Amino acid sequence: MHKNNAQINGIIPPIKSSIYTRSNKMTDDKLNHFNQHGDAHMVDVGDKNVTQRQAIAEGTINMQAETLQRIIDGNHKKGDVLGVARIAGVMAAKKTSDLIPLCHPLQLTHVDVQLNANEKEQSVHCIVEVKTAGQTGVEMEALTAVQVTLLTIYDMCKAMDRGMSMNNIGLLKKSGGKSGDWNR
Repeated sequence: MHKNNAQINGIIPPIKSSIYTRSNKMTDDKLNHFNQHGDAHMVDVGDKNVTQRQAIAEGTINMQAETLQRIIDGNHKKGDVLGVARIAGVMAAKKTSDLIPLCHPLQLTHVDVQLNANEKEQSVHCIVEVKTAGQTGVEMEALTAVQVTLLTIYDMCKAMDRGMSMNNIGLLKKSGGKSGDWNR
């Protein structure tokens, strides 16, 4: 197995080759992105009922107090950081199927990106709600939107604060479809 410098230096653990072996027997029927031969494929949702689908995801970006204060005051030299990040999040939700290989392209009916600055925690908290009327859920769209929103904040502020970190990214809630509602 080929090792890159990060693996050699112990930063990234080596990948076990057994992960890449294919099996003709699936042991977990919940892994529906694999066919009966173990090959990755896009799930056929054509026979599923169209239902109202919703997903809400969240995440946080932590930063230096001075970085957050510039964002709050609106005097960052690149402009309205939160406004640009909000638009990036909406765009990311709409482009999720272009980024995630087995994700279905969806006609989204609603994307809402909320950003809340927390001076005590030196962070910006992001909550994204995505909705559609469709045959598959919008969890990936909500999660992608959160991450791109936070990445945009990082991109706009990295010149003054390269130590920012994105944390606690996850799904809060989903509704609709055969599996019904799920809440964290």
